[in-house]
Amino acid sequence: MSARAVKLGAAMALAATFLTGCTHDEEGTKMIGTNTETTAAARTGRIEIDGISYYYQIHGEGKPLLVLHGGLGSFEMFGPILPQLTAGRQVIGIDLQGHGRTTLGAREFSIPAFADDIATILSELGYDQVDVLGYSLGAGVGFRLAVQHPDLVRRLALVSAGYSSDAFYPEIRAQQRQVNAAAAEFMKETPMYQSYVAIAPNPNDFPRLLDAIGQLMARDFDWSADVAKLKAPVILVYGDSDMYRPEHMIDFYRLLGGGLRDAGWMKEHQAPNRLAILPGRTHYDIFMAPELVSTVLPFLNGGEAVQPGR
Repeated sequence: MSARAVKLGAAMALAATFLTGCTHDEEGTKMIGTNTETTAAARTGRIEIDGISYYYQIHGEGKPLLVLHGGLGSFEMFGPILPQLTAGRQVIGIDLQGHGRTTLGAREFSIPAFADDIATILSELGYDQVDVLGYSLGAGVGFRLAVQHPDLVRRLALVSAGYSSDAFYPEIRAQQRQVNAAAAEFMKETPMYQSYVAIAPNPNDFPRLLDAIGQLMARDFDWSADVAKLKAPVILVYGDSDMYRPEHMIDFYRLLGGGLRDAGWMKEHQAPNRLAILPGRTHYDIFMAPELVSTVLPFLNGGEAVQPGR
């Protein structure tokens, strides 16, 4: 194997630790990050915050559902499940700083800062309260949004998320610490790079994006004390072959009050929060799994029957 092939493989592995922009449908047909408009957006626009031009798109009608993508992705990565999400819900997609159609800016990446930005955008769009579905990096932002702006989040679905950097397998953590601009040249042959340059306001920012996200991933964090601050009911969703250690999944659920005792015959002791582990799913395909929608929507709907268009 050539040195270039080895470096390319390493770059792919590093980037994959925080999500790729490359997805595959159930038949295995490759879609480059679903970076084209898979469904006509009812409304799109931009909102400027702290030197960053945030891009948003809104689909469908009904109770608002904010959907937040993973690292190195964009809202379009949810294209395969968007029709299911919009069948009774208004879906708000926001590309995070430096991702998709949102500019990179000069500000250091910070998940708490991302959350404050999202709260500002929702306010400017006129939303008083939303349900939130966040995946990977987007789940971290959703978590911080619910902690920092508790009245804004009604219900929260966290998909492939951890409350601390200890959540990851050690080898994944080691890879995350190595992500930087040096990988950009080798990633130009990858679908995730092609997905990025297809829609980014400035495609030449890709090396800076890798630096920014690498620096973010390299920082240790522990939000365990903030779990108790969550007012919104939460469902945690993982693949049974996720990048997170199973022990962390259970610890997270226990911090949320789940798994502490038997629920009782009449569910009188059942915690309000939920844990779901989807069989056969990994960190890299769970975000477009049809069963993800059938798992999270009943919870987000709060037991209410939601009809299409309502």
